[in-house]
Amino acid sequence: MKILFLNGPNLNLLGQRQAEIYGRDTLADIEAQVRHRAVQLGAEIEFRQSNLEGELVAWIQQAKGRFDAIVLNAAAYTHTSIALRDAIAAVGVPTIEVHLSNIHAREDFRHKSLIAPVCRGQITGFGKKSYLLALEASVDVNESK
Repeated sequence: MKILFLNGPNLNLLGQRQAEIYGRDTLADIEAQVRHRAVQLGAEIEFRQSNLEGELVAWIQQAKGRFDAIVLNAAAYTHTSIALRDAIAAVGVPTIEVHLSNIHAREDFRHKSLIAPVCRGQITGFGKKSYLLALEASVDVNESK
């Protein structure tokens, strides 16, 4: 089983920005923890990060036939990107939306996710554990096929 983890804008700054919201771990720290757990689950993972919406769209499109699931932290694009939503819907690869913070308990503009309706599920508010929960969910989604 192959799972693609995609991370959107500003997630390259984890560990440096707003630790009270996002924690002190870097994206590399989170990736290392996910990789460790993936080995235990027999899953192969690939982690990518981009600040560019078009690059994220291209990676989603390229995932079809190459990955069994996508875990997507679209960051701010969660609330603005019809392009990401359309790409997820078009490829049909089970996608789990993930967020470190609880987007529903933050500013009003963060409450609406444009990608949620085309994702298999949403995991939000558990900090770095959100990624581990998304890994587990990706494995479960594929085992129940």
